[in-house]
Amino acid sequence: MAQLKGVKSFKLALYFIIPFILVLLIKYKISKNNGDYLPVNSQANNTIYTSKSGSRDLKLPETIDYIFHVKPILSDRCYLCHGPDEGTREAGLRLDTKEGAYAAIGANLDRHAIVPGNTEASRLVFKINTKDPQQIMPPIRSNLTLTDYEKAVLSKWIEQGAVWKGHWAFTPPVKTEIPKVTNSDWVNNKIDFFILKKLEEKGLQPSEKATKEKLIRKVYFDITGLPPSIKDIDNFINDNAENAYEKIVDKLLASKAYGERMTSNWLDVARYADTHGYQDDLERVMWPWRDWVINAYNKNLPYDKFIKWQVAGDLLPNATMEQIVATGFNRNHKITQEGGVIDEEYRVEYVMDRTNTTSTALLGLTMECARCHDHKYDPISQKEFYGFYSFFNKVKEKGRIDYDEIPEPNIKITNKEIQETLAFINKPDSIPELNLMVMKDDAPKRKTFILKRGEYDAPTEEVNAGTPEAVLPFTDEFQKDRLGLTEWLFNNKNPLTARVAINRIWQQIFGTGIVSTVDDFGNQGALPTHPELLDWLAVTFREEGWDTKKMIKMMVMSSTYQQSSKVTSELLELDPNNLLLARSSRSKLTAEMIRDNALAVSGLLVEKIGGPSVKPYQPKGLWAETTSGQGLTKYIIDSGEGKYRRSLYTFWKRTVPPPFMITFDAASRDLCSVKRQKTSTPLQALVMLNDPQLMEASKHLAEKTLSHKEWTDLDRIKNIFKAITSRTPKEDEVDSLLEYLESSKEAFKTSNKAKNAEVDSSNKEHYAFTILTSLLFNLDEAIVKG
Repeated sequence: MAQLKGVKSFKLALYFIIPFILVLLIKYKISKNNGDYLPVNSQANNTIYTSKSGSRDLKLPETIDYIFHVKPILSDRCYLCHGPDEGTREAGLRLDTKEGAYAAIGANLDRHAIVPGNTEASRLVFKINTKDPQQIMPPIRSNLTLTDYEKAVLSKWIEQGAVWKGHWAFTPPVKTEIPKVTNSDWVNNKIDFFILKKLEEKGLQPSEKATKEKLIRKVYFDITGLPPSIKDIDNFINDNAENAYEKIVDKLLASKAYGERMTSNWLDVARYADTHGYQDDLERVMWPWRDWVINAYNKNLPYDKFIKWQVAGDLLPNATMEQIVATGFNRNHKITQEGGVIDEEYRVEYVMDRTNTTSTALLGLTMECARCHDHKYDPISQKEFYGFYSFFNKVKEKGRIDYDEIPEPNIKITNKEIQETLAFINKPDSIPELNLMVMKDDAPKRKTFILKRGEYDAPTEEVNAGTPEAVLPFTDEFQKDRLGLTEWLFNNKNPLTARVAINRIWQQIFGTGIVSTVDDFGNQGALPTHPELLDWLAVTFREEGWDTKKMIKMMVMSSTYQQSSKVTSELLELDPNNLLLARSSRSKLTAEMIRDNALAVSGLLVEKIGGPSVKPYQPKGLWAETTSGQGLTKYIIDSGEGKYRRSLYTFWKRTVPPPFMITFDAASRDLCSVKRQKTSTPLQALVMLNDPQLMEASKHLAEKTLSHKEWTDLDRIKNIFKAITSRTPKEDEVDSLLEYLESSKEAFKTSNKAKNAEVDSSNKEHYAFTILTSLLFNLDEAIVKG
């Protein structure tokens, strides 16, 4: 009994002691600085905050700006409980609006979170600095903390009067004056003034100009997605005219390859594929729409028309067949053929897909977050989401289609239509006619309701077509249909459309957008690195007729673009991610470019525009192993030119995308994607060394090189190296490659396996040069732009 009482007493003591110890530990944790920055001196506004690693120092800005200094902190740490979403808002405090932030709070409405100019009366200052674990904000349970630097920013902002500004992206862009710079000799066009101004403010200078070899390689890939030939390079190097580079740019923008390059990007945005997706994943015909996109880019269709036709071409007065074909954009979504599914459930998913694709691609907003509840970070209510959804909810379509059924609505394209109005469609003679899915509001009386938790079978309040008020109210001046939506998108007061479009072009040319989160211009997105430049470009784009080619030319003609990518230790320390653009970013080629580069330099590439998708090399049996039911199970590699078309035309099966493309970070095409991942993996190296397409390209380039009987091995090495990397090899590189070539020849003589290797060559010279070419295709320099 005594032992039992002792055990009970011990447990009772632990019951009281353990919580006490935990409180002490929590207080100790809070008393330590949990952030990235620790103060190293304590004079009020002169405090310097240094990182724990000691690698960076931060000093409070002289003037705290709400948008660039305060709002990112509030958005990341406070909006979850004190933001737009009424369902999660606590303590009656809302920090995402000026009215809410300054409003009286508390049971008696006698307190304020923010009192401009008075830190002592501002409860926010007390809450973020208190040591009391029950009162500290953000609360401990949130696993969020504020650094000392961030606390100081918030306090200083309130001290300076808590000047409020609306979210930068929801304010229409304004064209500011071109900034003045010191080193005006470096400037080539107006873009450079903005870039140089910020560099000079940071005490930095731009890098030297890239060599002609590096520059022509970069601009070729950026505009056409293909490499320059050796003849192109030599002509450019020998052209000493002042406008030599501009002539190159103009030639590339006028080439058919330009449209293919731009379309390759747009297919990710439009989630284009050659199959329906889902389990059975049977084939569909959408490639005529792809042909339209290529043609639209090549004839430089203004961006406003390019978008209007795709979103609402069928609603235009006296719509042409071409404008209707363009609406295939919003029928690229997945469609199911699985038995047993609920028809309405999937139909709703298709409308959701069109809604999310349009908002992501054209507005740069994560509107899909408001499907189930008000957006937790951006001022988009659930009601506004379904107002936007309403624009795409008038299509009379089935949720589930039968096998071999062409989903409605669709149009029939015959030779007559192609000859009369659709000459851009490259239809083979073997196909008598085409059926293309398009948009048509053939269910005009269908009502739209808010869906509780986003569930198809839980309709609540009826809503009308509309848009987020915070972006631009959808007033009576706009038609209540998709055509009206396009007018709203391109209204001069719309703050997002031009910015989002120009930012994506900037990403294509410079590697990273001025807003790095190209899919999110909302509160959780990145701030623009050069906001004045972004707005200047956006307004210029609109004022000059939405001319995409003109904007690309301006970007690539800038001195900013023409810089070398060499990295100094100073730049690496001060700007490791090259946000200030004091040098050129060294970007890896896309999946399509890597394969197309090999085909082009080897002489295998078939430069044919448009037409049905093709089936190049793919691992044997891949479809059969990963497909069940009645889906596509047999992949038959094309014979002839189909194996050597540009990667843009590769057949895209959604459930089993082309393995080469996926290995090199291509989008899956299940959903709209505006930015690809950038990875470097061992699997990529394995593919580069063994892929049949690359091995065939290596063999073909070796054969072509050996056909020049007058060349020495030295000449051949230089030719192959220059074809693959776009530059002349250095002397020590040539020596190393000659040594490697000789060792490959010796390996051929001493090994019986060489004849049966992947190279499959019985000729010593051909074998050695094939191995050498394969090696060069695997150089890091061979898979980067510049």
